[in-house]
Amino acid sequence: MRIIGIDPGVAITGYAVIEENNGVFNCMASGCIITSKSTAPALRLKAIHDQLSGLIAKHKPRAIVVEKIFFSKNVRTAFQVGEARGVVMLTAAGNNLDLFEYTPLQVKQAVAGYGRAEKQQVQKMVRVLLCLDQEPAVDDEADAMAVALCHLQNRRWQDAVKGGRP
Repeated sequence: MRIIGIDPGVAITGYAVIEENNGVFNCMASGCIITSKSTAPALRLKAIHDQLSGLIAKHKPRAIVVEKIFFSKNVRTAFQVGEARGVVMLTAAGNNLDLFEYTPLQVKQAVAGYGRAEKQQVQKMVRVLLCLDQEPAVDDEADAMAVALCHLQNRRWQDAVKGGRP
């Protein structure tokens, strides 16, 4: 199964196309969609939509996975993340892709085995699970990988619990 994990943001949106085959995870592509502060807000959101749509067309994922918004002390940042999440959700719907959402606690639990894991612990586990030579240089990219891995791990666990039952 191939999915795309997204860490939404207006300035930087991290993405990671992750594929699982027989329990082995492979990062097909990852990076960041970066928009300029000097660009009008609506055009920044359009750029995120356009580039995400291009990634979907190129890699053909079966689903999009995004992290749920958590409480933020900075209201402006929370609104901007919400706007970017809205673009991701709209892009998923426009491409007829399922959308899955996970809390930061769920992501940390699935990837690092501990819901209160530090960011560095999660990044190290992302590197291990994806057999990367080094940890991703940008937090947003690593977070996109982590949320994608969370979904794939959750699918595995759900399948195991079902035990093949309908």
